[in-house]
Amino acid sequence: MLIYLHGFNSSPGSHKAQVLKRYMEEHGLGEHYCCPALPHLPKRAIAMVEAEIAKYPLDAVTLVGSSLGGFYATYLAERHDLRAVLINPAVYPHEDLRAYLGVQRNLYTHQQYELTEEHLRQWEKLYLPTVRPQRYLLLVETGDEVLDYRDAVEKYQGAQQIVIEGGDHSLQSFPGHIPLILKFAGLTRA
Repeated sequence: MLIYLHGFNSSPGSHKAQVLKRYMEEHGLGEHYCCPALPHLPKRAIAMVEAEIAKYPLDAVTLVGSSLGGFYATYLAERHDLRAVLINPAVYPHEDLRAYLGVQRNLYTHQQYELTEEHLRQWEKLYLPTVRPQRYLLLVETGDEVLDYRDAVEKYQGAQQIVIEGGDHSLQSFPGHIPLILKFAGLTRA
């Protein structure tokens, strides 16, 4: 099972989530894909994903996390001994998202909420200074205008890493990486 974790103020309707879902459906793997709509509160997001993980044998689960979803995927991969694909992951959301405190609006659902110090505290509690790199596939583009890709390259040193020159935070090269993602997840051999 591939569990896709979307980013900050995103949803299962995001471009990458939809591209991956469509690709898997077209290749007869649709039943192996899920993308929960993550709540904005970190504790609730983690609880929701853990409930989804609990439905499957752990060795059959691979997380795919984009941006803030990559941060969540890291925490959950370490906690539950899972594989994770990280797409331009947030490394320090408890620091980087401080500038966004205040009213937020989800880009897809248009739901409004207040980003508070409590969000930052919850993210800080989920932060792991070290990881076991063998469990990760890191996909980053150097042109990421939101997050410094070098933070992820450093944190996941020793992991399988694909660093693409240029691009942006959306990971423009994403569709071309889907076969590698599915192979890493053990869903295909190609």
